[in-house]
Amino acid sequence: MPGQLDTLWTFALSFPGAFEDHPWEETPVVKVGKKVFVFFGTPDNPGISVKLPESAEQARAVPDAAPMGYGLGRHGWVYVPVSRSTPVELLQDWIEESYRAIATKKLVRELDER
Repeated sequence: MPGQLDTLWTFALSFPGAFEDHPWEETPVVKVGKKVFVFFGTPDNPGISVKLPESAEQARAVPDAAPMGYGLGRHGWVYVPVSRSTPVELLQDWIEESYRAIATKKLVRELDER
């Protein structure tokens, strides 16, 4: 994953209990426990999909962002394209928000204690 996607991938894997998975061969994800907290796009279609209980509306304001399909959008999941115009720090904030929404309280406490 070149550039920003690589930076975001490394960031997502830095959370307590986070690990890489490929449940659908072409779509890499990062999970905590048995649950995905960030879906990654591909170099041809760079983007992330994250669960944003607080920031979904803000994320949907990014050009070409959209609620995720398969009914996930109803639950705060948003696809956000990764481009030079969207600051990597903002994307990292959304990855962290998604992690906090998915991870156990114990793991969130561990993150807060860092």
